[in-house]
Amino acid sequence: MESFYENYLSNLQELHGEIEEALKGLTPAALDWTPGPGMNSIGVMVYHLTGAERYWIGEVIGGASAHRDREAEFRMKGMEVDALLKRLAENHPVITGVLSGLKLPDLEAKRMARNQNEVTVGWALGHALKHTAIHLGQVQLTRELWDKSQKS
Repeated sequence: MESFYENYLSNLQELHGEIEEALKGLTPAALDWTPGPGMNSIGVMVYHLTGAERYWIGEVIGGASAHRDREAEFRMKGMEVDALLKRLAENHPVITGVLSGLKLPDLEAKRMARNQNEVTVGWALGHALKHTAIHLGQVQLTRELWDKSQKS
């Protein structure tokens, strides 16, 4: 794998490690808790970001259908931490496989997203990493709010 893609994978794995840390010790009730109406739970955010990674990297870039139901990701409830960790772990070989097959010139290659928008591989990779990082921050903040709500 070229060093650019190795570095990308390392950054993504670092984000996954922080997600794993934020999930430690949470019950299904904690995973389903939201800090307010119309907000997403930790479980929803992790379930959604894993679906998005699989879609952008595995499907849009790699060409393998993610069989994704994006809307259903936001209705997820009652999951255990282990099931979310498994989703994160299952993305690793898919992402590694896609990145291993890419060369630097591929960053400019065009791909078609479901919404019929043409994007470059570079854009899709950047979007996937940014999306995971944004949701990690939301997961961490929601975890802090959950922990505080339990001390009141």
